[in-house]
Amino acid sequence: MPLRWTSALAALCVTLAPASAQPVADFYRGKTVTIVVSTSSGGGYDALGRALSRHLGRLIPGNPTVVVRNMPGAGGITAVNWLYNTAEKDGTIIGLVQNGTPLEPLFGTKAARYDATKFNWLGTPSYEVSMVLVWNTVPVSSVDDLRKTETTMGASGANSTPAFYTRLLNAMLGTRMKLINGYPGQNDAFLAMERGELDGYPSVFYSALTSTRPNWLRDKTVKAIVQYGPQRLKELPDVPFATDLLTNEDDKLLMQAASAPQALGRPLLLPPDVPADRVAAIRKALADTFNDAQFKADAEKIGLIVNAPQTGQQLQDVIARAYASPARVVERIQKLNNPGN
Repeated sequence: MPLRWTSALAALCVTLAPASAQPVADFYRGKTVTIVVSTSSGGGYDALGRALSRHLGRLIPGNPTVVVRNMPGAGGITAVNWLYNTAEKDGTIIGLVQNGTPLEPLFGTKAARYDATKFNWLGTPSYEVSMVLVWNTVPVSSVDDLRKTETTMGASGANSTPAFYTRLLNAMLGTRMKLINGYPGQNDAFLAMERGELDGYPSVFYSALTSTRPNWLRDKTVKAIVQYGPQRLKELPDVPFATDLLTNEDDKLLMQAASAPQALGRPLLLPPDVPADRVAAIRKALADTFNDAQFKADAEKIGLIVNAPQTGQQLQDVIARAYASPARVVERIQKLNNPGN
């Protein structure tokens, strides 16, 4: 074959090569990567997203610019639907999503139009433990008080994570929390607590409180009534752990399954069908960020907890186990998640 034909053929092959064949650094160089946060600004997820945006870019090959876009709505489902069905699938869109959203299809939420097992899960900085918080002036200081006194709790909507856990705890512990919907995000509900519009919030991550309202527990501005998640948090030794309050084994199994979202921490993902080399590069960059001295110093300064990073594969395993829950447990969860059905 003449040399000029060989050169022309080689050039044609390069021109026709798929985008995924580009070296990762070449692809990301000069690009903007957007972290889509499924909450409004001002909360714990937003704080994490903005901390990551300050450090992740220098650890991604090609050093792209990293920016944050908030996409609140429907308890995080709006963003996850968009990430699954609409977002670019080239590796320039990263999702930082509420940890209940991967389980919404399992819980029977019809608005959740995605298959959580098909996302490319990237990792999380830690697992989470949730608390029921009430304002300091509310006459509730224990689980027994929460059973006796009706308290108003904020949520974005009936299908939101806080709404689900309100119904779960009411059913499991006999508490009398009353949902008040319409607060787009946790920060909005916190402001409503300060104004006296709400008694409390039913699903506050300890790590979110330390990053957004670091003095609230220390100064007794709020009271933590009960904690729940994959395990008891040592930083809350005097706050009862919900699973320990249950005596029925099926109830314990239900609580464990319902706590799978907390085991996911603050999960990050890439949409389905992103080229595998870019998924691997972003997973590594995220893991490197969680172990990066500059990021950890930044996180500590703003109260973010980065104490138990989990890999994308570990998140995938948690999700797979949850979707393999016994049918009787799934049925109970779905009834709690869809009380009108």
